[in-house]
Amino acid sequence: MIVVLIVFLLAIFVLPNLWAKWVLRRHTRGRDDYPGTGAELADHLLRRLGIEGVKVERTEQGDHYDPEARRVRLSPEHYDGRSLTAVTVAAHEVGHALQHFEGYAPLIARSRLVKLAQKAEKVGAILMMAAPFLFILTRLPGGLALVVGMAVVSFGTAAVVHLVTLPVEFDASFNRALPMLKEYVPPYDMPGARHVLTACAFTYVAASLASIMNLGRWLVILRR
Repeated sequence: MIVVLIVFLLAIFVLPNLWAKWVLRRHTRGRDDYPGTGAELADHLLRRLGIEGVKVERTEQGDHYDPEARRVRLSPEHYDGRSLTAVTVAAHEVGHALQHFEGYAPLIARSRLVKLAQKAEKVGAILMMAAPFLFILTRLPGGLALVVGMAVVSFGTAAVVHLVTLPVEFDASFNRALPMLKEYVPPYDMPGARHVLTACAFTYVAASLASIMNLGRWLVILRR
C-alpha cells in the first residue's frame, strides 16, 4: 500500500513537471522561418491589441506577467529565442496582459490573493516550527491544536491561490494565446504550440494538487 501511494504521489508531482520540461525542450530548436523572437512577438502583440504602458523585459525569475509593474517578463531563452516554445510562451504572457487590460476578474482576484498568501505562508511556517515551544510555554489545553489550526488556515490560503490560478492560466493559454498564435505560427506548428501550452498548464495542476494535499496533511494532524 505504501509503495502504491509513493508511486501515485510521484506520478502527480514529478511526472507532469518532467513532461512539461521535455515538451518545452522539444520545441526550442531555432526556426529561421519565424519572423521574430519571443520578445519581438510579445511587443508586436501588445501594440496590435492596443495595450499601452506594458513593456517586455528579460528576467532570470521565470516567465511571468507582473500586473503591478505592467511588465511581460521572459526568460533569456524565450526573450531572445526564435523557436516555437519562445513565441508560444511569449503569447501566453501577453494573454495575461490582455486579461489585465480587460479587467478579467480571476486574474485580479489572484493578484490580491498572492500577496495575502505570501504573508500567510510565512506565518504558517513560523507557527508550525514554533508550535511545540508555544505549547510548552502556554500549557493551555488545546494550545497546540489552536496553533496548528492557525497554520492550516495559512497553508489553506496558498491552496486557494493555486485553485484560482488554474482558470487564469487556462484562459490565458487556450482562450487568448492560442487564437493569437494561429495568425503567426504555421498550421503545421499549431499542434506543437498546443502541446507547449498544455504542458505549462499541467505544472499548475500538479502544484494545485500538491498544495491541497499539503493542506489535507495538516488537517489530519489537527484531528489527532
